[in-house]
Amino acid sequence: MGIFLSRPAPASGRAAAAAIAALLLGGCASFSQDGGFASVEQLTKERVGQSPSYQRTPAQADSARARVAELLGVPLSADSAVEVALLNNQELQAGYAELGIAEADLVRAGRLANPSLRFGRLSGNGAVEIDRAVVFDVLGLFTMPVARQVEQARFEQAQLQAAYETVGVAAEARKAFFEAVAAQQLAGYFGQVMEAADASNELASRMAAAGNFNKLEQMREQSFHSDATTNLAKARHQAVAARERLVRALGLSADQPGLRLPQRLPDLPAAPAEPAGAERIAMEKRLDVLMSRRSTEASAKSLGLTRATRFVNVLHAGYQNRSATGESRANGYEIELELPLFDFGSASLARAEASYMQSVHRTAAVAVKAQSEVREAYSAYRTAYDVARHYRDEVVPLRKRISDENLLRYNGMLASVFELLADAKDQIAGVAGAVESLRDYWLAETDLQTALTGRSTSH
Repeated sequence: MGIFLSRPAPASGRAAAAAIAALLLGGCASFSQDGGFASVEQLTKERVGQSPSYQRTPAQADSARARVAELLGVPLSADSAVEVALLNNQELQAGYAELGIAEADLVRAGRLANPSLRFGRLSGNGAVEIDRAVVFDVLGLFTMPVARQVEQARFEQAQLQAAYETVGVAAEARKAFFEAVAAQQLAGYFGQVMEAADASNELASRMAAAGNFNKLEQMREQSFHSDATTNLAKARHQAVAARERLVRALGLSADQPGLRLPQRLPDLPAAPAEPAGAERIAMEKRLDVLMSRRSTEASAKSLGLTRATRFVNVLHAGYQNRSATGESRANGYEIELELPLFDFGSASLARAEASYMQSVHRTAAVAVKAQSEVREAYSAYRTAYDVARHYRDEVVPLRKRISDENLLRYNGMLASVFELLADAKDQIAGVAGAVESLRDYWLAETDLQTALTGRSTSH
């Protein structure tokens, strides 16, 4: 429902209105040069050690493609895989567009709504009456500072979300790299096992044909050959699958250079990391915790705006004049006010309060989850380190000593070639376990760093 009031206005009132309008137009909010990406870049670099790239121009896109080609020209490392992903992942670039949407909302909140022009014409009995009015949203002017604060909080939330997604892409690329290298390494090892199985099976067949090998021993060699064939096929598929997962994580297309991976995983560090105050670090640095806090703050500010506009939802004011045939023009102003006869704003206020409490509880839940995930990630990290170190310091050296001893026995004609081959079979599990344990360590290390300062590792 609207009420319209009109009365003549002096010339000084028109001048004041014009001055206010000029002041408002001169103080309009504007867009930032970087679209708010500097904050995303800083947040990401603090957590993954590398800066992301927001490619908003063809020149920036060309530069990114050139850098990706350079990185793919040599064997990848974990760090270069992350850099390629940050430069080349198109889903990440699409997500950065949310920054532009959020900034547009922020700029709009800092600008007064466009005025509306009203024009009416009545004619009859030889007379013409014309009404003109320019109406401004006065309530929007009064609530503009609070509305801008709300949109500023949402814009900062969008920056945190962009950094959150960037950290996720970096972690995914890093883990995919370790999995691809390990799968390639295992495929190469099972290829060597297959060569040994071929030689053993061929020798067993010839000795059986000459009557120097019983049927049971021959069938055992055939079984080993069959298992080696199966394991090699599975290992080769795993290598292909892991490589394709890495390709997807890096966002590589068919027209880009192929991947070149190192021959083996990085060595195990001399000592495990022991982050002090891990849970405190997570509360201060984790992006999902920061986002949840900002969301609660934004809800609180939105609640304040809702309370401020509970009874006055629409208030417009503007300049108006009227002219009629044979009469002098009448000038004045017009005010439009929505009367709260049916809706006193209680529903909007209750909704805002419920949304705020919902945000408070979600923030608490995110904090509890983050602390738990950090503890779990560190346990997994230490376990993976201890297992990998056990393989490095105990299992693999012991298997090597056994192999060396069997080789000495064979050279001294104290052991047959089949005993030597049997020892090689026993080493398969030890070598494969060593590679897998080292892979698991690097995956756990990535998860720990992500859980400490980045995001949940359950995504």
